Amino acid sequence: MFEKSTWIRLPRNVLVGHGVLDQTVDAVAELHLTGRPLVVSSPTPRELAGNQVVEGFAANGPDPETALVEEASFAAVQRIVEQAEAADVGFLVGVGGGKVIDITKMAADELGLGFVSVPTAASHDGIVSGRGSVPEGDTRHSVAAEPPLAVVADTEILANSPWRLTTAGCADIISNYTAVKDWELAHRLKNVEYSEYAGALSRMTAEMLVENSDSIKQGLEESSWIVVKALVSSGVAMSIAGSSRPASGAEHLFSHQLDRLAPGTALHGHQVGVGSILTEYLHSGAKGEWRSVRNALASIGAPTTAEELGIDEETVLEALTTAHEIRDRYTILGDGVNEQAAREVARATGVI
Repeated sequence: MFEKSTWIRLPRNVLVGHGVLDQTVDAVAELHLTGRPLVVSSPTPRELAGNQVVEGFAANGPDPETALVEEASFAAVQRIVEQAEAADVGFLVGVGGGKVIDITKMAADELGLGFVSVPTAASHDGIVSGRGSVPEGDTRHSVAAEPPLAVVADTEILANSPWRLTTAGCADIISNYTAVKDWELAHRLKNVEYSEYAGALSRMTAEMLVENSDSIKQGLEESSWIVVKALVSSGVAMSIAGSSRPASGAEHLFSHQLDRLAPGTALHGHQVGVGSILTEYLHSGAKGEWRSVRNALASIGAPTTAEELGIDEETVLEALTTAHEIRDRYTILGDGVNEQAAREVARATGVI
């Protein structure tokens, strides 16, 4: 008897393109959300887009509640929860980068309220995924949360964001290439449930950026269009899978360990990009496709070495040899890579 079932939560409205920030209120109106919105932002994104979003809501209904986020933490999530409860808001809108989006998403999930994502930087696929990532001490926690009901990504704003944030977003997508390989490996060896559809979508998204990396250029709004659509696709793949597996494998474990060993040194996307070079070599060896991954990262200006990450070689090796301890998720790292093997891989790929 067939008893399998699934529940896929996806954004209902996704607006991407030039000037779409002006359509935020319209996108939300179609969701039939009620009550006052709580617009959460941080200082710079507030000036870039937050004030405009607030003005739009104020002109079409009750004055929105506003909140500023200074740091990413569970305490910040709780402050947003308490402010939302005190103001009796009906839904939350996150306007900003990954920090703001994740905190707003997690607060909305705890409150059981709708969430709208308005990214001001294309730095990672959290703008549309059902995952939130928050640092705590010397580690980073990735937690499940409801994906946004709507995403409003204005490519004009994204094109003017710091280029390193865009390259981090590109690297995050490119790393899906090895994440899917790890997922397939776990399916074969550990019988982990695998979704052909989610895996194919994630792989296609990564391959699209690898093949078109030469066209991703600083200051080009068309580049922001390509990157944000890829980020949306990646987030959708995770929603279909019901997990982060399509976009998170050994390269993410490597990045999480770097967060512990060298917190705040490099961007998440850049770390997983370098991790993907290393883990692709582990998957397919010297004749494999690690060079395509490295060359795509280099083409867009993302780091490909420990030096470019700003992290010393020994820390990179320590992260690679201990990353399997981060969480119970089977990857190409298995039960660990010894130091000699890690050094050989890092040298062969030019990471050190």
